[in-house]
Amino acid sequence: MNPPLPPATAALRIKRPWGRLRDALLICCGIGSACLGLKGFLIPNHFIDGGVTGLSMLISKSVGVPLSLLILFLNAPFLIAGYKLVARNFALKSLMAVLGLAVLLFTIEFPTITDDKLLTAVFGGFFLGAGIGLSIRGGCVLDGTEILALLVSKRTSLTIGDVILVINLALFLVAAFLLGFEPAMYSVLTYLTASKTIDFIIHGIEEYTGVTIVSVHNVTIRQAILTQLGRAVTIYKGQRGFSGDEVDILYCVVTRLEVQRLKTLISELDPSAFLIMHSINDTSGGMIKKRPLSH
Repeated sequence: MNPPLPPATAALRIKRPWGRLRDALLICCGIGSACLGLKGFLIPNHFIDGGVTGLSMLISKSVGVPLSLLILFLNAPFLIAGYKLVARNFALKSLMAVLGLAVLLFTIEFPTITDDKLLTAVFGGFFLGAGIGLSIRGGCVLDGTEILALLVSKRTSLTIGDVILVINLALFLVAAFLLGFEPAMYSVLTYLTASKTIDFIIHGIEEYTGVTIVSVHNVTIRQAILTQLGRAVTIYKGQRGFSGDEVDILYCVVTRLEVQRLKTLISELDPSAFLIMHSINDTSGGMIKKRPLSH
């Protein structure tokens, strides 16, 4: 007879099927949204996006090869690299997502939703970015550029953002000569819209900001953050550089919607307080959610 599972392990076993179903739903919604952005907006108006998808669209317009085949063919090397160097499950899910997108592009016809170039750039980028973002939330990618950027960044001093920027800059320069400067400029707008949408889908409205506070009124500020904002505070022991006096340095994590409220609260208690704020890409553990406010 097998020994009983620890509570945490048992809970993990129970939640795992629901987690897989959630990932599958996110990926399916992402594929549908990306297909709508491509066939309903970008392709009929001869716009492109960045990355492997944009390169596939550019080659398809220039050579006449079906876009669905190019998306599969051009993403294949990156998916193989992801299988060997990143994670097997991630690569398999990405392969199924790319295959699903290719099948939808080949089989489903969308009417041209608008001929307006500005609306096409904005909403085409929005639906495509939402599709990519939802797929990432589901644990895969629809575009192999992210895998390439990850692998290059590990072997060079470039960041992932730098690699993606260089790739897309070269792509849009080529597009300017093949499609014309005006479609290329609208394609840049499409890419920027898609990028912002991806960030919003991944990080959500509760994107976190870390705030460091140095103030002589640190006790009052700490109590105000705990009681009025309901946020936890960490205290660091510090020393002033000029006087050598000891000082308590406060650190807290808030959502971007709470940043202005926190700044207003601190300025009311100590207008001369020194603040340092920085964006946080992800958090894990600890008490991130709000504490119940005291009454």
